[in-house]
This record gives sequence, structure tokens and C-alpha cells, in this order.
Amino acid sequence: QIIFYHYNNKHESTIYTYSLTSIELSTNQRSSSSSSSSSSSAMKPISSLRLLRTSCSLSRPAPSFSSLTSSRPPSSCSYRSSRSSSSSTSNLLHGPPAATKSIDTLIIGGGPVGLSTAYHLAVQRRSRSRHESDGSHSPSIAVVERDPTYAHSSATLSAGGVRQQFSAGENIQMSLYGRDFLRDAARLLSVHRGDHDDVVDVQFQEHGYLFLSSSLEGKRQMERNHRLQKSLGCHDHVLLTPLQLKERFPWLNVEDILLGSFGAKGEGWFDPWALIRGLRAKCLDLGVEIVDGGFPVSAVRNCDVGSGGNGRILSVDVVQQQQQQKKKKRQLQQTQQPKQTEQTQQQNQEIVRYNVQNVVNAAGAHCQHLLNTLTDNDTAIHPIPVEPRKRCVFFFHCATHQQDPSAIVPHVAPLTVCPVSNAYFRSEGIVTDPSSGQLPTGNFLCGVSPSRENDGAVDDLDELDFVDHHLWEDVLWPALYHRVPAFGEVKVKSSWAGLYECESNHTEVSMSVYILCIMILSNNSDLIQLETQKTYTQPIRSFF
Repeated sequence: QIIFYHYNNKHESTIYTYSLTSIELSTNQRSSSSSSSSSSSAMKPISSLRLLRTSCSLSRPAPSFSSLTSSRPPSSCSYRSSRSSSSSTSNLLHGPPAATKSIDTLIIGGGPVGLSTAYHLAVQRRSRSRHESDGSHSPSIAVVERDPTYAHSSATLSAGGVRQQFSAGENIQMSLYGRDFLRDAARLLSVHRGDHDDVVDVQFQEHGYLFLSSSLEGKRQMERNHRLQKSLGCHDHVLLTPLQLKERFPWLNVEDILLGSFGAKGEGWFDPWALIRGLRAKCLDLGVEIVDGGFPVSAVRNCDVGSGGNGRILSVDVVQQQQQQKKKKRQLQQTQQPKQTEQTQQQNQEIVRYNVQNVVNAAGAHCQHLLNTLTDNDTAIHPIPVEPRKRCVFFFHCATHQQDPSAIVPHVAPLTVCPVSNAYFRSEGIVTDPSSGQLPTGNFLCGVSPSRENDGAVDDLDELDFVDHHLWEDVLWPALYHRVPAFGEVKVKSSWAGLYECESNHTEVSMSVYILCIMILSNNSDLIQLETQKTYTQPIRSFF
């Protein structure tokens, strides 16, 4: 057995225990002199070890093994995380690509952003092709998604919220469109199959967002935001005094609250996984190619200054499964046969080169790492100051029959953001109207961002396997109990961790943001767009 100690910035150590399952020996023997013994010359060096994790445990505080911490190797890049072997792709890069395809737009990232981009482009192009007299086909679109299971997707691990309560007008306008899209998703994403239509239900629950302010500065900012939101069409948003808050939400403690902002309609939450499934199915129906399990490894750019090169990406090399192996994989899944080993999967990979006119970076929290890959780690003219941060979500149950009769359990709690701590909570599950007479489910989701000194970039996706439970004990539960007295009797049922895009180094970044309201790309790659440019000097998280 082999034991590793992983240290975090809280001086805690996670102890991993592994068992050795196999040893691979190199076929090349070490060079030895003629005087070496026959036993030593016959020894073969170990090329790799295969380990199986058998247990892990959290120790707090960490034992003082300074020698281990000083010799700990640096973590790998999160876009090329430790879950995948970069050595397997290095051998592929030395040879020519197995196939070459010419497409118009390559979208890297198959989450909601990438799939939504593909969907809207495909709809626009299909509409245009119907009106073109030359009968030309719509330009091709491909979406590359590294993890088709979406096990570590930011969307599927999030709370699935949608709101218009922002301080930037562009965010508000985009979210208003997103609200209308979710309301009409069943029709927009329906796919006709034979004698019936496959209709997706994204379970959009418009139970609102509730922001609370406990300071004069926060109250003034909330009033300014409210005026902007109203001017852009958020007619269902209201400002509530402490008395109005208590009347509308009797379970809420408002002793230290000066003002509340509530979006009664158009805000709430939905099922991110249902949205992803619906977008994928509709994209395939519209002719979009989706490359599951693929990821880019290099790009060819036009950097020849003499010929007017501007760094434009001309082609992208993507590692993906061989076509014949995809069929075998489906057969294995149908026959319940053992899965292929990692070594076999690496042997079944190939490089496909996509000659492209346009590339869309939809890698979310990994967007800067993707940019580094496409630029071969050259300094970009406009780097993306975003890095992946870990965010934990807790699912808890509150006793619906309280020992204290004055403690009221929320029947339907909007996504409520507490002041100072910025902890949030909301109801979970399909919640009904309180007037129906049914008891509250007592199920809630909650979360909070870690403190700035403990909020570092995630360099290894293995970190998502471990939830920061101290956030619940030290921050969340005290904040929730203060805001909702009934939350004194709760039990955490489950928890998980995902990634969130944040600005690098917690700095305020001045940058130009281009919001593409309309994007139509023609066969000759002319780009027609309605563009809004604005320079921001506020933290990126406020408008991303």
C-alpha cells in the first residue's frame, strides 16, 4: 500500500490509501557494462505503476510532515486534469492527423453555453438557407465536449438559478431573453420523431430571487439597480421594506434588514441537466455534429506577418475516439461486458484536424487554459482573466414540525441571498403553492463562497471529490439560523462541489466586453453582428 497526504490551505490533510494492482516493465533494459552480473543486466526498469484508491480520510489539523509538503509535486492544469493522461496524446501529436474535416464553426465546450451557441447559429442558418435561391447548404457546426457524462460540468453541479437582478444592463437584457427561452423551451427544443414529438421539460420554477441589504450603502445600490432593471423591462421586481418583507415571508428574520429586492416572476431555478439534454437533442436534429469525449490539443494559426497574418486560427487538432471504436463501445454497453482499460482507450484515440473559419471558446471555467492550448501558451493579446474556483452546494432537510411554535418553516423559499455573508438558500424539489394546503417539503439547497484567502484556483479536478464541510459548520448554518429561526433544526442530507468562473487573483479588471446580440455567419465567413461594447472597472463576477 502507498499513502499520500494532500494538504489544503486550512492546514488539513486528506489521507489517500492506494493498493498496487499492476506494474508495467520497460522492454529496454538499462545499459550495463560487460562486467555486470547476469542478474543485474536482466533487470528491467519500471515504466509505470497502476494504483487503486482503497480509502481516504480527512485529518484536521494536518500532521507535521514538512518533508512531504516540501517535496509535493505541483498539480496539473485543470483543463488537462489528472483524470486524463497527457502522455497518451503526446504520441499522437507526432504523426499526421487521421482525418481532416472542413467546417465553418468549431465550438469547444458542450455545456449550456456551447450548446446554446450551436443551437442559435443552426436556427439562424436554417432560416437563411430556406430563403436562398441557390440551394446552398447551411455551414457546418461542430461541438466538442470532453466529458459526455457531464460529471464535472459547472452547470449540472450548480443550483440552476436564473435572475435579472444585476447591475449591468447587458446582463439584465440577456437574462430577460434567457427567461423567455426557458418559458418556451418545450416548444423551441421539441424534436419530431416519427408520429410523436420529444418534448423536454426544464422544470422552470419561477419562485424568485430575494436580495437583502443591511447597510445604507447596500440599500442605495439596491435602489439604483432596481431603477435600471425597471427601465429595461423587469416589471415584476419590487422593493420591500422590513415590514413588507415580514408580511410576505413570515419565516424571515428582518431585524437587521433595511431593504429587500424581490423578483416575483421571471426568476427562480430550473433543471440544468434537462436543459443540456434538450439542447443536445435539438442540435443533433438541426445537423450539428457533437464530438463526445474529444478535446483540442493544438491549433494552426496565421502568424505570417509578411502575408498579413493576424493570429487567426486556421485549424484545430482534436483528440477523439476512432469511429469503429465508438460502435464497439456501444455494443459493449448493450451486452454489459467489462469496460475497456485506460490503456486500450488511449490506443483507440486519433487526431482529427478541423479546418475552421470560426472558433468559439465555450470552455467555461477552463476558458483561459483552452486559450493557452490554442495559442501554444503564447501570450494572448486579450487574455481571459478567469480561473476555476471550487464551490460547494449543500442539500439539507428542515424539520417541518418545529419544537418552537413560533419558528415557521418556509413553504416556498425564493433563492434568498443573505447580507454580509452572501450565503444563499432556496427550496428544492417541485414545490407547490402554499394555498394548496400541503405541508412544506422541508428540503433546501444552500451554499456560500469561501473567504478570499481560502479561495484559490482549482488545479486538479480530484479536488471536487471532497466537499468543504467546514463551510457548513462555520459559515452557512450560523447565517441560515440567524436569517430563518426554523433552520435551527436541520440535517445535511448530501453535498457536492463544482467549478465556478472567477476573475484571477481577486482583482478588479478593466476590460472590454463584447455582447453578441445577433450573430450570423455566412458561407464565406462574413460576420454580421449587433455589438455592444462597454468598458468595466468592476469585479468580473458582477457581470459574467
